[in-house]
Amino acid sequence: QLQLAESGGGLVQPGGSLRLSCRANGPNFDFWTIGWFRQAPGKEREGVVCINRRDISTYYADSVKDRITISRDNAENTVYLQMNSLKPEDTAVYYCAARAEYYCSRSVDDFASWGQGTQVTVSS
Repeated sequence: QLQLAESGGGLVQPGGSLRLSCRANGPNFDFWTIGWFRQAPGKEREGVVCINRRDISTYYADSVKDRITISRDNAENTVYLQMNSLKPEDTAVYYCAARAEYYCSRSVDDFASWGQGTQVTVSS
């Protein structure tokens, strides 16, 4: 399994941008499918976007899909989530997760390895 660590969260004003990073420690990073999830206070964790070993990305959260971009740098063992035009409703803890299967998934149960999360707060 991979060990994952998110970074890049913080406090940003509405309309601002953030780039989250998910750095992995483990073998064969380029083999893994990586997903980004988020959990807002009082809500269930939801799938946001996912990228597989072929760099095919799948966007799940309709509320953000036009404002985010996922990418991966296998040389750096890192997946990035670029978020633009942030809104207060984007406030959540953002997690990255890994699964060995080729296909992406939006289900929390389909991912075996998780990071500790990074807080994103959008507020003026």
